[in-house]
Amino acid sequence: MIKVAILTASDKGSRGEREDSSAQVIRELVAGIDAQVVAYDVVPDERKVLTDKLVEYADLVRVDLILTTGGTGLGPRDVTPEATMDVVERVIPGIAEAMRIKGLEKTPHAMISRAIAGSRGPTLIINLPGSPRAVRENLEVVLPAIPHALEVLQGRGGECARR
Repeated sequence: MIKVAILTASDKGSRGEREDSSAQVIRELVAGIDAQVVAYDVVPDERKVLTDKLVEYADLVRVDLILTTGGTGLGPRDVTPEATMDVVERVIPGIAEAMRIKGLEKTPHAMISRAIAGSRGPTLIINLPGSPRAVRENLEVVLPAIPHALEVLQGRGGECARR
C-alpha cells in the first residue's frame, strides 16, 4: 500500500472560501494504484508553510508520495515549486516534463506551468496544477510510473531493463 499525502496550496481554500475539488480528484485516481491518502491539508500560498508541511509529511509522517495541488503558475502568490525545491534532495525532471508535454496537447498554457517533481529520502514529491481538470490530466500521465519509481527510490526494486 502506497501512503499518500495531499497538500493543497490555496489562500481561499485555507480560509474556507473555496471547496478543494482537486484533492478529491487526486483521491479518486490514486485509489487505482493501491494507494491510501493518510494525510491532507489545505494551506495558504506561503512558502514557509508549504515547506514545513512537506518536511512533516516526508520526515515525520513518512509517506511514500506527496502530491501538491495549486501554486504552480506565474502568479505572485504561486510558490509551490520554490517550497518544493527547498526540501527535495534530487529533482526528477521527467515527471514534470511528461505532464507539460501532455498538457500542450490541450492548451499552450501548459508551457507556463512551473511544476516540479523530486525526492526527499524515500518520498516522492510531485507538484500538480490547481484546477481539477488539469490535476486529472497531469496525474493520469504520471500515475503508471509512480509504483515503479517508488520501488526504485526506496530500494525495493531497481531493474529497469525489460527482459
